[in-house]
Amino acid sequence: MGPVPGRHRMRSNHRGAGAIAAAMALVVVVGGSWFGYRELAGSRCTGEVKLSVAASPEIAPAVRSTVESWSAGGGSADGTCVVVDVSEVNSVDMAAVIAAQHDVGLAGVGSANGTLEVPDVWLPDSSTWLVRLKTLAPGFNPADGGSVARSPVVAAMPEPLAESFGWPDKNVGWADLLKRITTGTGLRTGIVEPTRDAAGLSGLLSLGAAAGAEGGSQQAQTAALRSLAIGRSALRDDLVAKFPQASDAASLASGLNVAPLSEEDVIEYNAKKPPVPLAALYVEPTPAPLDYPFAIMPGTDPARTAAAEAVHDALDSGTFRDLLGAQGLRSPDGTWGAGFSAPTGAPSPAGGPPSPTPNAGGKAAGGLDPATLDRSLATWTAVTAPGRMLAVMDVSGSMLERVPEADNASRMAVTLAAAQAGLSLFDDSWALGLWTFSTDLGGGKDWRELVPIGPLSSNRSQALAALKSITPKPDGDTGLYDTMLAAYKEVQEGWAADRVNSIVMFTDGRNDDDNGVDEQTLLAQLKDLADPRRPVQVIILGIGDGVDEGQLKRITDVTGGGVFVTKDPTKIGDIFLKALALRPAAPR
Repeated sequence: MGPVPGRHRMRSNHRGAGAIAAAMALVVVVGGSWFGYRELAGSRCTGEVKLSVAASPEIAPAVRSTVESWSAGGGSADGTCVVVDVSEVNSVDMAAVIAAQHDVGLAGVGSANGTLEVPDVWLPDSSTWLVRLKTLAPGFNPADGGSVARSPVVAAMPEPLAESFGWPDKNVGWADLLKRITTGTGLRTGIVEPTRDAAGLSGLLSLGAAAGAEGGSQQAQTAALRSLAIGRSALRDDLVAKFPQASDAASLASGLNVAPLSEEDVIEYNAKKPPVPLAALYVEPTPAPLDYPFAIMPGTDPARTAAAEAVHDALDSGTFRDLLGAQGLRSPDGTWGAGFSAPTGAPSPAGGPPSPTPNAGGKAAGGLDPATLDRSLATWTAVTAPGRMLAVMDVSGSMLERVPEADNASRMAVTLAAAQAGLSLFDDSWALGLWTFSTDLGGGKDWRELVPIGPLSSNRSQALAALKSITPKPDGDTGLYDTMLAAYKEVQEGWAADRVNSIVMFTDGRNDDDNGVDEQTLLAQLKDLADPRRPVQVIILGIGDGVDEGQLKRITDVTGGGVFVTKDPTKIGDIFLKALALRPAAPR
């Protein structure tokens, strides 16, 4: 479950509160609830439309102050008075609520907070949240999406250490950091969990791109992610507390050395006058910034949509830019207003003083590739969440069918290649077993154990050899139900409390074994076996157009997990990663 609003916030908004409060004249809001100024506006507007806005905590004060002043001055939409409620909601918490509304799950986000509701307008800290939700939920198609603020993502580093990189005069590249992270004299790295934090995700994307650009193998890229994961934290406050609290050599050596954070985070940290200030390294290539999109939620009626558009226009002002500056945030174009405490070496995209057109920032989410986001998060989850997994491979005759998109390789060969690539992601903390299934594979069973579930530290070579030896049974059918029941019992019997226990089944068909259990019996037995104290996730990867997705979903509705189907077998690697990413977090 996501953090409860107001407790252990991932982002805080105390710094700059005095400057914002000074700008919040004209109105006192009683009770912190709905505010409007119909009486003050007099005859300038009639009627009333209520608009709810949920904003990331660090930007909410500036939004609230600006909207209050706008309303007090007679702000309206097509002559109708607009009453606005601005609430502070962490982006990860609202993402969980929206995901639940669309009946999807975001990797690492957890369950929705039951007290939160979807607003008319959402102002998350990053467009990556919108992209992730759109990818999973086709019905999630918010309007507008224009950026109202910006905060670059930087490599935050204690100033004494940053000087060893040539800061602030020398430009630092992600390749430079990658080399130091992955060598024997590596940096002590940290990151806020990228599945739950946009700055962490931006840093993860940049580091992954650097590893790929350096020509690194998948193993090298995986090693880089494991190094980054050593110091990961669920909450930003927990991460920044790991930075050195004294300037002596021992403290600098034992404390956190580098972490991807937003520029606003660094400004806030340094405003508290810590013993060792943080340097903000503007690493190249430039990571995706926090861009604060103004997203009007799907289903918002025309009257509230017009009100939202009017509110967005009200945020396009020098006053709003100055309030952002006091909070350590930039305008969408990357320049800044009064009160902004620029970190040493902070670039201005305008190349000089702040731009006279403060909010010429264009649309948010530019250049974000949904497939890249999916792949990066899935790889991260596979690398960092140790598991105990039974892989179950379909070897029925249909797996011999050829795949034109894969140079006419068999469906079995394409699937096995994806499984071997997945195996390389898992470190020795994983436990893995391998079965095949069809019909009548010996001893009256539809399945055959090739490798018992055991630690990869001792059975990796055995698992790899077994994968390479798998061949389909030409006349075999698909004994899916009997196999699933046996696999569930096997994983549950050896259930391990310190990791995610799961079954991953690869299949290109539906159950067609007339001699085994029927669907009703299977579901009844799985329901009896299911134990919330010993959960077993069932992930089924369907390949090709012979899969009965409804049949498979009825299984995972009972067990938990999910069904992922692709008609193109060459995509099996991508859906395998996505499936791994949606496993629950491993107990820690």
